[in-house]
Amino acid sequence: MAENEMVYIEDVDELKRDMEKLEDELMKNHRIDPNLYIEYDVKRGLRDSAGKGVLTGLTEISDVCAYNLINGRSIPADGELYYQGINVYDLIDGLKGRRFGFEETIYLLLFGKLPNQKELDMFLNTMFALQELNGRFVRDVVMKASNANIMNAMQRCILTLYTYDSNPEDIAPGNVLRQSLEMIAKLPIIAVYSYHSYRHFRKDETLFIRNPKKGLSLAENILLMLRPDSQYTELEAKVLDIALILHAEHGGGNNSTFTTHVVTSSGTDTYSSTAASIGSLKGPRHGGANLKVQNMFEDIKAHIEDWTNEEEVAAYLQRILDKKAFDHSGLIYGMGHAVYTLSDPREVILKRFAKALAEEKGLTEEFALYELVERLAGELIMKHRKLFKNVCANVDFYSGFVYTMLGIPKELFTPIFAIARMPGWSAHRLEELMNTSKIIRPAYKYVGRHTDFQAIDERP
Repeated sequence: MAENEMVYIEDVDELKRDMEKLEDELMKNHRIDPNLYIEYDVKRGLRDSAGKGVLTGLTEISDVCAYNLINGRSIPADGELYYQGINVYDLIDGLKGRRFGFEETIYLLLFGKLPNQKELDMFLNTMFALQELNGRFVRDVVMKASNANIMNAMQRCILTLYTYDSNPEDIAPGNVLRQSLEMIAKLPIIAVYSYHSYRHFRKDETLFIRNPKKGLSLAENILLMLRPDSQYTELEAKVLDIALILHAEHGGGNNSTFTTHVVTSSGTDTYSSTAASIGSLKGPRHGGANLKVQNMFEDIKAHIEDWTNEEEVAAYLQRILDKKAFDHSGLIYGMGHAVYTLSDPREVILKRFAKALAEEKGLTEEFALYELVERLAGELIMKHRKLFKNVCANVDFYSGFVYTMLGIPKELFTPIFAIARMPGWSAHRLEELMNTSKIIRPAYKYVGRHTDFQAIDERP
């Protein structure tokens, strides 16, 4: 054997032992003394000592408000969320008497104003024209290499769309707008088709592919393409539309949107930027939280005999906090938010529609359990962690329950979030491209030690 020839391990047990040794080396060499973060005043998670986000940019797209500034002091207040200056409460209330509003929200986020009827008609026609997926793309990309995690399937499809674009690298605003609108229109189809592909090729279930219909809202088309009988009630489509609106945007500092800014600042293409943001949203600390809430409630229902017994429910929640129940993390999922204190406006709105849907579905007892857990959990968490800051439910608390009532499978919980957030990512990508020219590059302090190089035969 030549001196530099690679040695390939064929023995599986030997490979396993070697990997364990490498893991040990990894664990020994990547632990940083936590006191050093305090010594150098490192803003871990880009947050200060009070948990407030470090200012890294400016935006006009949305505003997340949780405090009132009185005499120079920040006083906790009911949360408010503004899209391009419009309160999301007013945006939702303005839909009364009308059926759907997600498409208008897309227009608002991208162009900074609500469309008039003529502008909306033009926009809807444009979106439907961009919605079509090439048949070869569906066959060769979506249907092949099916994946149990639809977020990964979506990333793969988005990156492959690059090869179907005649001008993929152009980052001029007009071209990026065209690419963004295409992905906003196509992502729901990619997600639903990827799920059907997974069901068929991994679960051996019947494959059915249904094209979206012109004239239907995005929410309606998701339900139409997803369900075997293509049927849905008006309330079901309305509630999904509301959920999409509430998840469409949440400031530039959330993890996936900040990822959009960071990756965009490098000058890369739209498809790479979008795939990176999807990768961020996939994480259980971000977009995957609603699935954690749903799994937690399944565990609660399995271990509590009387859902109306406050003492029994509180005792089990305390067991969760004590890391003795559910996933032993000590977390009551869906409770607490990095910004909101007294209330999360998205949760307040979605709860209202969740109640209406629960009444239609005959699930009022289950909804009452959610309300009871919400009421008890905040106080228990504050007492358990000795907090003075109020702990409110966030939007994830009810979103998984809503999706379950809509018959949306768990595999699509986070992809639905990605579909909703695509307009926000697109607006922030365009804002980054049109207003900044520097690559985002924060600093990291080196706290290791310099050592002399040793020849390989001198190393221990």
